[in-house]
Amino acid sequence: MNKAVEPATDDQSSVGFYMDFFGFRERPFTLVPDPDFLFWSPQHRRAYSVLEFGILSRAPITLVTGGVGCGKTTLLRELLRQFGNKVTVGLISNAQGGRGELIQWVLNSLGVEFDPNVGYVQLFQKLQDYLIDEYASGRRVVLIFDEAQNLSPESLEELRMLTNINSGKDEVIQLVLVGQPELREMVLDPSLRQLAQRIAASFHLLPLDENAVVDLIGHRLRAAGGTGEEITEGAARMIHRSTHGVPRLVNQLCDMALLYAWSMDNHHVDEHVVQSVLDDGVFFAAQIAAEEEKRK
Repeated sequence: MNKAVEPATDDQSSVGFYMDFFGFRERPFTLVPDPDFLFWSPQHRRAYSVLEFGILSRAPITLVTGGVGCGKTTLLRELLRQFGNKVTVGLISNAQGGRGELIQWVLNSLGVEFDPNVGYVQLFQKLQDYLIDEYASGRRVVLIFDEAQNLSPESLEELRMLTNINSGKDEVIQLVLVGQPELREMVLDPSLRQLAQRIAASFHLLPLDENAVVDLIGHRLRAAGGTGEEITEGAARMIHRSTHGVPRLVNQLCDMALLYAWSMDNHHVDEHVVQSVLDDGVFFAAQIAAEEEKRK
């Protein structure tokens, strides 16, 4: 790298290292899930349609799975933005523990005060009363479990029991389970067949193909105020090969490539810039992928 990267000053913090250089309003490849930067690849559009269908059709349980960094959480943020004012939503991330702890996670996500020292029956009754009160007010409750693969089989079965609160045509609670591929495997286990039978809609997200990565990169560049051509098509295809199409890794490598281009006074990220990033070993995910390939 030619330019020395110095600690950011107050002025730099508002524009970022390379943002003025490229004319961006904001960084195009941050890792924070942001619905404003959501790229609607064909499969992400289908995945969102499944989520939307699950809510609108009052499905007892909706399931969305995919590998790390494939965009599941970003889809959830968009779902919350679209439905947050129409239903009561409880978002639970990385819930763990037994059934008593699970009910506490749920109550906490809904903003319901409770005494943590009371027993399971009292906690369950408090949740049931809340759900019925919401239904009487014309609102349904949707519980979204992100990183649901961290739940134990016993906790997943407990979630199924929550849907028993629904009776007849009265759906007072819906569940959305989002997690990594192992969640799908857990749900398909014979011991959880009753849970699987209540999943009315499901989708599995895969990494993006090469053309989708090219489109993703151009979309995010334009969304940040750029032309979409700051990263060349050849570089974008090289980025796909290095990241295997995982959106989070695409963002990481693009962010670092823009930094390198700025340091070289190069107004475009080309294959040479991407190769420099890879050669310097600063894109750690590429090293992990290489090690995984060796073990195969």
